Amino acid sequence: MSSLSGAAMPGTTWRDRFRAWRDGLTAKPGFRSWAAAFPPTRPLARRRARQLFDLCAGFVYSQVLLACVRLKLFDLLEAGPLDEAALARRLSLPPEAASRLLAAAGSLRLVQRRDDGRWALGPLGAAMIGNPGIAAMVEHHAMLYADLADPVALLRRDRGGNALSRYWAYAGAAAPDALAPDRVGDYTALMAASQPMVAEEVIAAFDFGRHRALLDVGGGSGAFLAAVAKAAPGLRLMLFDLPAVAAQGRQRLAQAGLAARASVHGGDFTADDLPVGADLVSLVRVLHDHDDDVVRALLRRVRAALPAHGRLLIAEPMAGTPGAEPMGEAYFGFYLLAMGRGRPRRPEELRALVAEAGFGRAQLLATRTPLLVRVLVADVTAG
Repeated sequence: MSSLSGAAMPGTTWRDRFRAWRDGLTAKPGFRSWAAAFPPTRPLARRRARQLFDLCAGFVYSQVLLACVRLKLFDLLEAGPLDEAALARRLSLPPEAASRLLAAAGSLRLVQRRDDGRWALGPLGAAMIGNPGIAAMVEHHAMLYADLADPVALLRRDRGGNALSRYWAYAGAAAPDALAPDRVGDYTALMAASQPMVAEEVIAAFDFGRHRALLDVGGGSGAFLAAVAKAAPGLRLMLFDLPAVAAQGRQRLAQAGLAARASVHGGDFTADDLPVGADLVSLVRVLHDHDDDVVRALLRRVRAALPAHGRLLIAEPMAGTPGAEPMGEAYFGFYLLAMGRGRPRRPEELRALVAEAGFGRAQLLATRTPLLVRVLVADVTAG
């Protein structure tokens, strides 16, 4: 008997039985036709049809956004509205192609047509202005889409060996700490471009001023530390990353006038002990890039590096975030599959790993945009 029949099975809950009954009805073409015609159910039927179409057309939507980013359309419109002919010339596009792009971008709320016929920034296009991290990710996704061209093959073969795993050079390297600067430059720049959005969320959720010294593990070129330094002027800064990345961090922190407050350490956190001296250790967008065995070992190293009154801060997108389930489960699930390592984790999974490493119960802090990042904080347990 089909699982959509609604028949009760041993151990099933009333909610599961209701879902099976509902989905069984939805699967029947006759019911769908009736629901689309019946006035009380028509709005729901139309909404479901739109959601299904958006799933089918999502790649096209993303490519419209990519075209806008590569043509710098939002930058052009930042100065003010332009008519279509002027935009076609500025974009170096044939008039018909410019018209098609603007109509597509308008339907996605990236741009909007004014009453006088000129084109201006739409609400989503306006959000792109001053946000280079989003534009960098849009460009970066070209590699992800190449890896997802055959998703079934990606699921069936061994992990790694893709465009993304080659891009994140440490993901498949036998000796990550020996990577040359040219192998880490691109991904370090990408992380630095997107880090301000994350740092703003974390700083709003956590008071760094309560601590004496912060060690940012896997901190890249120091973008997160530089942002925290402004919010907590008395905080000493410590950066730990692969030697080639740490060298970029040393330069960045010096350029920001933070050399006197900062110490930079090169090493491989999957194999090396962490420097001591900090009472707060941050792991910002680090754990979900690694498999459980690496995460367990890293958390033990963090625990060993912290004093008795020390604290751990984990900041990353998390699976199961209410209202952002597709981001955690679908996007990061397949992104990390293509990358070749790591997985999205729910807060309760992270809590279990943190407790296993010797920390007290982790507290989930509220962030303004949990889709982007959530924050988990745990103290070192006494004794």
